[in-house]
Amino acid sequence: MAVAIRELLQANDDATRGLARRLGVGVTDAVALDHLLGSMAGLGPTELGHRLGIRSASATTLVDRLQSAGHAQRVPHPSDRRRQTVIATETAHAEVIGALAPLFEGIEQAVDRLDPVQAAATVAFLREVAAVMRAYAADEA
Repeated sequence: MAVAIRELLQANDDATRGLARRLGVGVTDAVALDHLLGSMAGLGPTELGHRLGIRSASATTLVDRLQSAGHAQRVPHPSDRRRQTVIATETAHAEVIGALAPLFEGIEQAVDRLDPVQAAATVAFLREVAAVMRAYAADEA
């Protein structure tokens, strides 16, 4: 079982590289877009850098690159006028969804081959594995 999960994690890394290639950006930029798209309120450049494990100056350069490509924009922080928040643009949303469509379609086809009991067990298992992975990551901090 652990080998299959490891294979899934490696496939996820491959899919991230595939997404980056389809978007014409680097892998770090694709991962940054994933974080921005997953955050409804956006992220500060420093927080984005922390999530990516890069320094503040590198995060600023990354945000500049995403902004130049039309994937992100800086907006005023909602509660602190001295800070900025980085959000994904509508263009980024559309491009990422379009680029991920074949992946989502393939996953849906795999899900359609499961009966309802198998699907429920799979969802519960994947959520439990995700919780274990988050706990592992938190202990590393």
